This record gives sequence, C-alpha cells and structure tokens, in this order.
Amino acid sequence: MSHDVLNPTPEYLAFWRERHVCTLTTPRPDGTPHVVPVGVTYDPEAGLARVISNKHSKKVRNVLAAQAAQDGGARVAVCQMEGRRWATLEGRAVVRTDEASVADAVARYAERYGRTPSPNPDRVVVEITLDWAMGRA
Repeated sequence: MSHDVLNPTPEYLAFWRERHVCTLTTPRPDGTPHVVPVGVTYDPEAGLARVISNKHSKKVRNVLAAQAAQDGGARVAVCQMEGRRWATLEGRAVVRTDEASVADAVARYAERYGRTPSPNPDRVVVEITLDWAMGRA
C-alpha cells in the first residue's frame, strides 16, 4: 500500500515514531545493494528521513560515490518491520556534514530512540529526500 510521504496516515506516522531498528539500503559502486541496520527518523513536514552515521562507514562511502555519479544523490531505501506491520521510505540521499544538520539529526534520533548518542567528531547525516512511501502500519 502506498502512502503520501508528506501526508502519511496517522497510523503510518505513529509506526515511524515508535522505537524500531530499521535497515538502510544503499547502492554499492557495482550496483548491488548494501543493507545495514540503522536508526531512522522520518520528518514528513520536510519530506525527509535521516540516518546518523560515521563518515568512514561503508553506507556513507556508498552514498558519496553514488552522489558523485548521479545528479540528485544516491537512490536509497529505509525500512522497518514488526510482525505484520512494515514501512518503507524511498528517495535520494546526500551526506550532510555541517554542524547544524548533524545536531538536528542527533536531536531527532534522541527523541525517537530515547537516548542521545555519545559525541562523535566524525558523525555525518545521510539525508534522504523522500519520493515514495509504502507499507502496512
């Protein structure tokens, strides 16, 4: 079932506000999918999903490589599931390194996951401009 990324149903949005481990799928340089567990925050007002990460991680390197090769960023997906409920958000990802973007993403992560990550000078944000949402929440 598809959803409007900017105007999700209350149930879909509530599911994205619950504490769940998610997955992020990024394209490797050879085009194969790289899937890893992550924490994700969903901001329907801005049409964004955010993942905080270390700038040296494979997922960040994949996004940067695709970002350089493709106008508009890397095509990625984030997903979560619990029992019969599931939700996927898709879009174009870029890596943000500026202090304001990182601080905002950390605050959003802390709100959703109930803990503030320890300081990390190598932290970046994978910011996904969403264009597709689907799931059953």
